[in-house]
Amino acid sequence: MAETANDIVSRRMRGLDRAFEILEFLRVKRQPMRPNEIATEIGAPRSSIYELVNLLLGHGMLDYQGGDGRVFLGRRLYFLGTAYAEQFDLMRECGRMLGVLAEETRETAQMCLLEGNKYTVAMMREGIRPFRISSNVGELVAIPWTASGRLLVAHLSDREILDFIPPEDFVLPNGRRLEPADFIAQVRQATEDGYFTFNSEVENFTHCFAVPIHQADGACIATLCLVTPREDGLRNRTAYLDSLLKAAHEISEKLGFRSSKGRFFGS
Repeated sequence: MAETANDIVSRRMRGLDRAFEILEFLRVKRQPMRPNEIATEIGAPRSSIYELVNLLLGHGMLDYQGGDGRVFLGRRLYFLGTAYAEQFDLMRECGRMLGVLAEETRETAQMCLLEGNKYTVAMMREGIRPFRISSNVGELVAIPWTASGRLLVAHLSDREILDFIPPEDFVLPNGRRLEPADFIAQVRQATEDGYFTFNSEVENFTHCFAVPIHQADGACIATLCLVTPREDGLRNRTAYLDSLLKAAHEISEKLGFRSSKGRFFGS
């Protein structure tokens, strides 16, 4: 039977979905892999993966790296990313503001987002203190492990939060389980306060600060954060929060958000 036009469109759409799946898989894995390994990991037919890998190689979306036929994200993606950064005001403004925060506080400043149902650091500027704290940009982390997580899901209802976050993500790095009801209570309190701070669940010697960046409709689309040595963070809590809140307020205003509170932590 001859392939219809709808069949052709459907087949091409499935191929496009699979190509994006390959790119996303390699982004998360962060290492070159052979096409047959990719096929096994994502549960796809080897023949289609080889075909798509060759196509992506031809367009510069993948490059050979590491020998033995391994492939990884291609240099053309870098140029696409720089074009995106030049046009997307949020990224540009956050990049500028992170530099200001890192210089002003001497601490590591981050801009964080949701990536699917996980948290990730999208941009980072290390502080200038001799002892530096850094994170892997783009690494996916369970939402309940992070200060930003309390702000990034604040627009969801209690039921939506429970449906959104995988149950296993409430198990913290130390093996203790954070009760979902306690997490939700922290989300609501963070919304009321306009920030969230805590001793990190990932690094036991750090203290984390997170404040929301709001778009015009009031939804939190990103956070500005400071990751500090625990004692320094607690000692300078008021000053650090004031710096973060002023920075986030400035970016939020440029995105069209108007706050009814109109005050900062230290005022």
